[in-house]
Amino acid sequence: MTFTRQAMIDSGLGAHSTAEDALTGIDLSGRTILITGGYSGLGKQATMALARAGARVIVPARRPAAARAALDGIARTEIHELDLADLDSIAIFSDRFLASGVTLDIIINNAGVMAYPHRHLRSGWEAHLAINHLGHFALINRLRPALAHTGARVVSVASSGHFLSDIRWEDPHFTQGYDHWLAYGQSKTANSLFATHLDTLGAGIGLHAFAVHPGSILTPLQRNISHAEHLAQGWITPEGHHAEGFKTPAQGAATAVWAATSPQLDGHGGVYCQDCDIANPATTDDMLIGGVKPWAVDPESAARLWKLSSELTGLDSFS
Repeated sequence: MTFTRQAMIDSGLGAHSTAEDALTGIDLSGRTILITGGYSGLGKQATMALARAGARVIVPARRPAAARAALDGIARTEIHELDLADLDSIAIFSDRFLASGVTLDIIINNAGVMAYPHRHLRSGWEAHLAINHLGHFALINRLRPALAHTGARVVSVASSGHFLSDIRWEDPHFTQGYDHWLAYGQSKTANSLFATHLDTLGAGIGLHAFAVHPGSILTPLQRNISHAEHLAQGWITPEGHHAEGFKTPAQGAATAVWAATSPQLDGHGGVYCQDCDIANPATTDDMLIGGVKPWAVDPESAARLWKLSSELTGLDSFS
């Protein structure tokens, strides 16, 4: 395992920077960006900031009506139906998008689920891995023809949740011994490894990929978690306030926006980022401090996961 590329570059931004801060001086006029889940929580904050900077922002959504209501009045945004848990839905969306002839400069894989009760999709896939990773894997592979020939970026929203679990190679779908936090953690490791290998494969077409940890933020992502567990995890105080160290949604969206657009990352593809900078290797198990664990950026594991994902989805447009 290697951390060769994982070292801070002193971006001038930090944990308190917002998505607007990350876009200071950046004009996205004429650029087209696709962001999954771009109508709720961090995704909505990213969509608003990117649109204000001049980008055309395409938001695929499982709930198009809710997305339209959430983004009403925000210029240069478009809503399209897409369910990341359904490979047929991904195929339909992708075929329609490719038929439009639109070129994508940036894709942000932002949609996800957390702490689902034990659930397998009809495919037999565990829900966290299916929605957070495999759905995005299928989407990016199908949309490859739409990616800009030079300078395209793909950003995957991972998490310090990857601290909780490496890929469970012998039982990735939790056929035995389900734990919702381990399932979530595995999917976040998968998000990071996806970026690691996509960057390697994309080099030949000028594409770069990044994984980002947005920080600790309370958003609708935690809707499956009880109030009692929020307290037990230390995320809120008994008085109902956010715990110290938590970010606002605008701050939480900053690192994904920065990774998607910053010229400071030219030549740094494939890295895991946090607080609007490249993350250092994790030196503790404290998820609030963050950093990146070795299993989440290991090139051999990344290649192995890519192969497994290709076998499961029947797709591989890059290798």
